[in-house]
Amino acid sequence: MTYMFEYPEYLKIKLPKKLSSHYPSYGLYRYKEKNSAETRKELKATGIPVLFLPGNAGSYKQVRSLGSVALRKAENIHNKFHFDFYSIDFNEELVALYGGSLEKQTEFVHACIKVILKSYKGQKGAPSNVAIVGHSMGGIVARALFTLPNFKSTLISLIITQATPHVAPVLILDSYLIDFYTTVNNHWILNEETLRNITILSMGGGFRDYQVRSGLTIVPSLGLYNNTLNVVTSAVPRAWVSTDHLCIVWCKELVLATVRAFFDLVDHNTNQITMDLKKIMKVLHHHFVTYSEKDSEDNPETSVSFPGSTATWSEINTYDWTYNSPQFSARLPKASYFILPLPSEEELYSNLYCRTTNLESSDWIYGCTLINQSVCAGKANPFPFYALSDRLKYFTVSQEGIDLTGEAELLKMYKIVNFNVEKYRSFSHFVIHVSKARVNKQFTMECEYLTVKSRTMSTPITNVLSFGASVHRVLINSTGLIHYVQLQDFNKIYQAFEIHVESQCQSLHGKRADVYRFHVPWSHEDSVVTTSVPSSTVIYAKLHRARPENDSSVPELQLHTTRNCQYEITIRTSFCQVLGQLFRFHGVYLPTYVVANILLVFGRQLIHLHNEGNCLDFTIALHAAAKPYKVIPFVNLAAFLLRYEWFQDVWSILMLPENDILILNEQGISSSAISILLFLFGTAIVHWSGIFFSLLLKQLSSLWSLFQRPSVVKKENGLISRQSSCVVIFFIIIIWTTCGAVALIFGYFLYLLKVISLQASVQAMKGILNLAPRVETVEKIPTSSSVKEEEGEGEEEEEDTSGTASDSPEESDQLNLECPNWLSLSDVDDAVDTLKIYITILHLLNWMMLFSAPSFIYWLKNLRYARRLNPDPCDIVATILVLTMGILINSHSTSVKRSKLLKYTARIQLILVIAMAAFGLVHLYRIPYFITFSLALYALCCLI
Repeated sequence: MTYMFEYPEYLKIKLPKKLSSHYPSYGLYRYKEKNSAETRKELKATGIPVLFLPGNAGSYKQVRSLGSVALRKAENIHNKFHFDFYSIDFNEELVALYGGSLEKQTEFVHACIKVILKSYKGQKGAPSNVAIVGHSMGGIVARALFTLPNFKSTLISLIITQATPHVAPVLILDSYLIDFYTTVNNHWILNEETLRNITILSMGGGFRDYQVRSGLTIVPSLGLYNNTLNVVTSAVPRAWVSTDHLCIVWCKELVLATVRAFFDLVDHNTNQITMDLKKIMKVLHHHFVTYSEKDSEDNPETSVSFPGSTATWSEINTYDWTYNSPQFSARLPKASYFILPLPSEEELYSNLYCRTTNLESSDWIYGCTLINQSVCAGKANPFPFYALSDRLKYFTVSQEGIDLTGEAELLKMYKIVNFNVEKYRSFSHFVIHVSKARVNKQFTMECEYLTVKSRTMSTPITNVLSFGASVHRVLINSTGLIHYVQLQDFNKIYQAFEIHVESQCQSLHGKRADVYRFHVPWSHEDSVVTTSVPSSTVIYAKLHRARPENDSSVPELQLHTTRNCQYEITIRTSFCQVLGQLFRFHGVYLPTYVVANILLVFGRQLIHLHNEGNCLDFTIALHAAAKPYKVIPFVNLAAFLLRYEWFQDVWSILMLPENDILILNEQGISSSAISILLFLFGTAIVHWSGIFFSLLLKQLSSLWSLFQRPSVVKKENGLISRQSSCVVIFFIIIIWTTCGAVALIFGYFLYLLKVISLQASVQAMKGILNLAPRVETVEKIPTSSSVKEEEGEGEEEEEDTSGTASDSPEESDQLNLECPNWLSLSDVDDAVDTLKIYITILHLLNWMMLFSAPSFIYWLKNLRYARRLNPDPCDIVATILVLTMGILINSHSTSVKRSKLLKYTARIQLILVIAMAAFGLVHLYRIPYFITFSLALYALCCLI
């Protein structure tokens, strides 16, 4: 979290009148931190422009953290140059759920860039481009700028995205969203050579981001040019933490890294962001991958001169060396140099590993070549060197070496280097420089030559289905500083393990700390843990991204250990983490399987109604119909056959869309076992929601009976009445004048009231039937409150009844039921069957409501700017469904039983489920079409 030193102000930039009228809900702001009077005086921009694009439901005020830190840093360099941070107000639109406004946002950003750059015209060294920071969907809007026909790619120098789903939307709830993504990603892939000078840094939030998983933040590309960098915040130096979806905007460590990168990217000749692609990538790699604490502008391997001052020089003749600085003393030399000779080629050492703590010097390791006993040089320039044994000498010389500090890496409290010796055979020695600390602080330097193979241990992982019962153990008796444990066959996203590291030391002087890093070689998604020694530490190993097909590397656990300690590593499958991975990667596909189960229930009820003459209860039908083997194998079979050209030709002739399973295969997250598991999860959700909904309807119907007198359900009602026709026409007018979701919501509540009323009537009819004497089903049962109406007479007479009903007339009167003179058991059964079908249809309408909710929220939020939602993803579905509901709201099971289409409608439900699992798993916006088609078929059964 960043802190404020002055009150933030957001100055609204006056836009051209035509632009403001065309985009009345949008705005452009500039961030400042001064009192209002001073701000207005300095309204004219003079710095380097940076534009912030908020994401889904994001605010333009989220620019505060970046803008505030950048202002403080500019003050620290005495305002030699500074950054002007701008932010766009998108009216906090839900663009992650409704894609109809993404093109409008893109066009508005293009216009704002022109306005920003125009404000600098006439100034010396005026900028010709802007840098963009996009959070969430703001990042995809930034990339979409390049798809505009009149956009010049030179207007943007750098794009930094925070938790932006570049690969695909998290939820595809309308076709406009996926069409927008397809256009953007295809444009960047097909024009990769043209766009190679545009650098993109994409940051994923890690496992704490429950909205956008980090695997989606990878920028799609062919990899032909090195112009993109994808990182996860848990691997960013000096942060090493995962962030949630909003925290990534104001996380102090990430904000500091971003601002430092901006300042390092400035070309001091122009005081604008450099256009040198190599430098940009170098700076970004420095701040977001390694961070060597050496100025990123310097060449990592430059020839440097050691200062000509009194120094201490020592030659190290061992391959295992530790140096602890003495207590601070003014008598100590200002610098100390340690000479480590490279091992000969006959020796089996492959790497030099060094680490230091509390060393404040930014240049601390060099390479040189020993020409003779008195001269050591870099690549070309020799410098005097006096061979020393294990004693110290003081002298003043002018010396040179090759600075290798840029190859170092910051890892928590350690600065480390891990040099491959073969790469540095042009040197004969490494020189380590330690300077006197500026404060009274001791530091430690540890180095060793090692063979990587001898320090690497490989262990197989436990099976995912072991549920933690199976355990693999690795024992390390540490005599060195670093060890590697490779986790074989760990390459799937549903794999997750609990790694327990227990350290024990027999003799330990002072406090020591270890660093454990879980390293994924094909992605910058490492996680780092610091622990004391001895200790017991738990590390959860899981992946953000499956291993690419052409990659054979394996993840590894890197242990930066303490010498003379024993480490026991226990690896077991974590069942909770496996479930977490399944929901992280596949939770968004659950709606498809939930609706699939409801449609299977609907089909089973219709089959039973056709064959047996009555309808099954919702829960019973679910248990009978929810069989994953009826659905999953056919979907996977189609995906398998699509590997063959003849089947692809047939698929194309039928004009079928792409099978969604193939999309999951491309992302490496598809599995038949997972599909079955998700289907069963969907069954469980439908089961418990059915129970909950049944109890809720009973309570609502009881409440309804207090205000509305129940009536007997009539078998024969007109399906199309004057009243329902007027309502349907009214809803259609609403659809084409406002928003389709509005009509769906009104229609849903109207249908809900119908179900509640029907539930109350059925309960009342059952109550009357229970009060009547038990007779044969074919006989008519007189009711205690029945009223005879003689033709031509308006008076009412009471009829005497016998049995139970005559004994309790008051109890019967309390039902307040208007009913015919005679009530049969078959009437009640038909009413119950009708209610069961109504409830199942209501379950389907519940999901229609959920899928239309984003459009409704967007329309309601922008109602003051536009009365009609354009484009409207629900208009066609809403029109068909409103016409269908006009028929269904008056339907009865007796008319459906006689339908000639009932048998075919019942069988088609399974085909709809298979098609929905194939085409609606990823493209969720297709689910309402399947629901609408199913209900339309049922409406035809009511008519025919």
